[in-house]
Amino acid sequence: MEREAMEFDVVIVGAGPSGLATAIRLRQLCADSGQDLSVCVLEKGSEVGAHILSGAVVEPRALNELVPDWKEKGAPLNTEAKHDRFLFLTQSSSIRLPTPPQMNNDGNYIVSLGNLCRWLGGQAEEAGVEIFPGFAAAEVLYHEDGSVKGVATGDMGIGRDGTPKPGHEPGVELHARQTIFAEGCRGSLTKTLFERFDLCKNADPQTFAIGIKELWEVEVEKHQQGLIVHTVGWPLDASTYGGSFIYHLENNQVAVGFVIGLDYRNPHLSPFDEFQRFKTHPKIRTTFQGGRRIAYGARALNEGGFQAIPELVFPGGLLVGDGAGFLNVPKIKGTHTAMKSGMTAAECVFEALTAGDEVKRVTSYPERLKQTWLWAELHRVRNIRPSFRFGLWGGIAYSGLDSYILRGRSPWTMHHHADHTRLKKASECPKIEYPKPDGMLSFDKNSSVYLSGTNHEEDQPVHLQLKDPSVAIEVNLKEYDAPEQRYCPAGVYEIVRDAEGANPRLQINAQNCVHCKTCDIKDPNQNINWVTPEGGGGPNYPNM
Repeated sequence: MEREAMEFDVVIVGAGPSGLATAIRLRQLCADSGQDLSVCVLEKGSEVGAHILSGAVVEPRALNELVPDWKEKGAPLNTEAKHDRFLFLTQSSSIRLPTPPQMNNDGNYIVSLGNLCRWLGGQAEEAGVEIFPGFAAAEVLYHEDGSVKGVATGDMGIGRDGTPKPGHEPGVELHARQTIFAEGCRGSLTKTLFERFDLCKNADPQTFAIGIKELWEVEVEKHQQGLIVHTVGWPLDASTYGGSFIYHLENNQVAVGFVIGLDYRNPHLSPFDEFQRFKTHPKIRTTFQGGRRIAYGARALNEGGFQAIPELVFPGGLLVGDGAGFLNVPKIKGTHTAMKSGMTAAECVFEALTAGDEVKRVTSYPERLKQTWLWAELHRVRNIRPSFRFGLWGGIAYSGLDSYILRGRSPWTMHHHADHTRLKKASECPKIEYPKPDGMLSFDKNSSVYLSGTNHEEDQPVHLQLKDPSVAIEVNLKEYDAPEQRYCPAGVYEIVRDAEGANPRLQINAQNCVHCKTCDIKDPNQNINWVTPEGGGGPNYPNM
């Protein structure tokens, strides 16, 4: 069946903070100038915000610029940050440390980023943006000259065997004068653009972490609205980068999560189980005892920082937001930088498209971005995350030197390696014995995935593709003890054997996938390729 085609001036892939900020700013410029550009946003989640997951503490700097009267318009920034605590955990106790200056949250807000995106989506629609939730951009389209023409959504109603089912509907092509990719961390189309246009040739490899989060309703006397707690130390060893966050929102709700850098070395490590173990610490468990866990989710996040920013423009399109790696790791914040990149891109695209001549490369975008506070902010903290190659205490010591003495003006820039190259062989590392979940503070993966609202049409092609199926057993299992069983926080990957315990094979439970992208990043041979499932599939995060 032939695909229908729709024409727009600008197509934006992804309705996260950067994509929606881009769309809103474009339409604001249209309204201010009397010009008219058609703008559409594609979102693979069932609704705007369904796939959005973050801590989240938001610095409102970019929002203040984009929608100065956001308070009057009812933006869901309801909880002001009031108190910061930074703790080092041992197995049985805690030591309070000075809060690093980048983690000072005075003037910030504890929010549900999903709800903020839902509100931004409403602002975009009021401004004349067309938003299509439930439609996953599955393919980049190109002109004959090699420039980006737009994107195509995936077919609906394809069976697992690849044949059309009754009710099959072909995807739709969306053509644009400029296509803006705002897919977020490890976007499935963005990574193909990296390869096609060699966008990373002058950048360090992007590095990542996995963030796992739960939302709890706690007892009234344990709730301290506006309290922000971060921890480092136990249960991780000193050579593994990571830590926790505990954010007290409104309505007796507490967001708790754990972040682990995906450059960890031990293939026996399970980020999910480290998080569950963390909640049993004597200093932590008191907050959650007697409470109720109401939501769960997981997401990879960029940690490469300034050194890993790729080329941002290519013929026919550009990159914004976390897809380009604008997260400020020491701040543990990326919403304000993602939005600022989108707003800057919108201004440059608007100027290019209204100038009269067709422009293939919006070259003004990276140059203008370098003049913004975003660029200066990321450059100033560029060495802090890489310094943790020296271990926890070495990283903390260097971070103090960089923050208080050098103030980000060091004449050197540290570099890093791709995460999948860091894993050691299983035989070289100690096994880790994790306690069984107690069902009150710690839980298993299946019950957690249930709380994420994850659902996929079962009879569809598996969206977790193995480039070489034999590698899963001949390499991953034999050399690394099948680490995909542990780095996946949703129980997607499972080694199963016959009745005699022989003939192992990798079973992929794609229905469980929460779209965190960790498997695409951490697989030691880069053998797993995450592609989009049918639009609307995946998690449905409430208040996350």
